[in-house]
Amino acid sequence: MRIGVLSDTHMRPKAGKLPDAVLKGLEGVDLILHAGDWTSPEIIGWVEKIAPVESVAGNNDGPDIVNRFGYSKLIEAGGLTIGLVHGDRGRGRSTEQRALFTFQDDNPDVIVFGHSHIPYSERIDGLLLFNPGSPWDKRWQPRFSFGLIETDGEKTEARHIFFDSRE
Repeated sequence: MRIGVLSDTHMRPKAGKLPDAVLKGLEGVDLILHAGDWTSPEIIGWVEKIAPVESVAGNNDGPDIVNRFGYSKLIEAGGLTIGLVHGDRGRGRSTEQRALFTFQDDNPDVIVFGHSHIPYSERIDGLLLFNPGSPWDKRWQPRFSFGLIETDGEKTEARHIFFDSRE
C-alpha cells in the first residue's frame, strides 16, 4: 500500500491547484493522510480527486474542518495502525512530544503529525514518527515537502519528497 502524506497546506482557493510536484508525486497512492492546517475547505476537494483522504484539523482550520475531521484519530491502513494528529495540542514542549503524548495509550505503528512545517522521520522503539513538512508554506525550510509511506503489512518505509516550486 502506498500512502501519501500531507500537512500544513495553508492554501487558499485562489492558488488554483496543488503544486505539480505534489500532483505527480501522489499519482497512484491508495490513501492520503493530511495532518491538518488545510486553512480552506476547498483544498480538501482538490486532494480527494487524487485518492481517498483521512485527515484531522489543525490550529488554523475553521469549525467546518474541525467538525468534519476532529483533532486526532487512529486509522487502520495497509495492516498498520496510524495515529493522525496535527501536533499543536497536549503536553510536551516539542511538536514530536505532543504527537507522542496524544497516542501514548494506543500503541500505533506510525504517528503522522504536522504543525512545525519541519520534515521529520524517526523510529522510536519500532514506532515511526513522521512529519511530511509543508507543500506550500515551507517557512524556514530550504524546500517544500510532502511524504510517502509504503507498507506491505510487515515492512514499512517512509520518505520525504522535496521540491522547489509551488507551480
